[in-house]
Amino acid sequence: QVIGVEPVDADAMAQSLAAGTRVRLNEVGMFADGVAVQQVGVHTFPIVQATVSEIIRVNNDEICAAIKDIFDDTRTIVEPAGALALAGVKSYVETRGVRGQCLAAVLSGANMNFDRLRFVAERAELGEGREALLAVTIPERPGAFREFCAALGTSVVTEFNYRLSGRDQAEIFVGLATRSRQDGERYVARLRGLGYETVDLSGNEMAKLHVRHMVGGRTPHVTAERVCRFEFPERPGALLQFLDALGGRWNISLFHYRNHGADFGRVLAAFEVPDAERSAFEAFLSGLGYRFQLDEDNDAYRRFLGAAR
Repeated sequence: QVIGVEPVDADAMAQSLAAGTRVRLNEVGMFADGVAVQQVGVHTFPIVQATVSEIIRVNNDEICAAIKDIFDDTRTIVEPAGALALAGVKSYVETRGVRGQCLAAVLSGANMNFDRLRFVAERAELGEGREALLAVTIPERPGAFREFCAALGTSVVTEFNYRLSGRDQAEIFVGLATRSRQDGERYVARLRGLGYETVDLSGNEMAKLHVRHMVGGRTPHVTAERVCRFEFPERPGALLQFLDALGGRWNISLFHYRNHGADFGRVLAAFEVPDAERSAFEAFLSGLGYRFQLDEDNDAYRRFLGAAR
């Protein structure tokens, strides 16, 4: 049998087959632009009606994961439309529980541009179920941040975003490496079992496209803040070791970390440090053993993250 695959936001053929006539879409998603048409062709439609068994729809994250699969296997890069068939095969196998069948996917194009690769790399892990994005509420007090990291155990943290927004509770945006979507569900259940209010944002488009890059902003609650940029060798458990070294003497009021697969992890952090303790704080940083730079005079920080004026 022949099975067609279309993006969920450019599914003119699937809608046309369901309606029995050619349907004209009001809007067409352009990520897989090689198959993005507003209305299927006059001659194409009856051929597909006669030869295609069904149409499978896949989302952009699944397409990105298929691009990564092809690269991992062949060290070649295809365009989103080119990876569409493989994304459909993976969805077909997963949803139908297929075993022992011979399935062939047609790779139909490799017209990839470099700018689009950034989006593909960012979303491939989510499309494979290899990353879970969670919103977690923790107490706003010194040491709570480190306690939360310890609760994650040996989990690989891919992203950590936090900005002080109140004195009672703190909202953490965290990414965790997973082996499957079920792993993400287990993380949510585990954290809730430990008393943390937890929401899974892995399927939330606003979170994936925008919020993960926007956690921060000015806060009226901080008056004496020291801002530091740190580097530490990137290896399993390195982030927790880093937080252990920071201790709990000074409250963390801002924290941003993203694992980019580099040899060094890079963290932007801010601490509430009374003026009388500035010298002690700087001496503490010097003794940590991590490369750091005090940076509260940075123009980007002062304009977008510093205390509300």
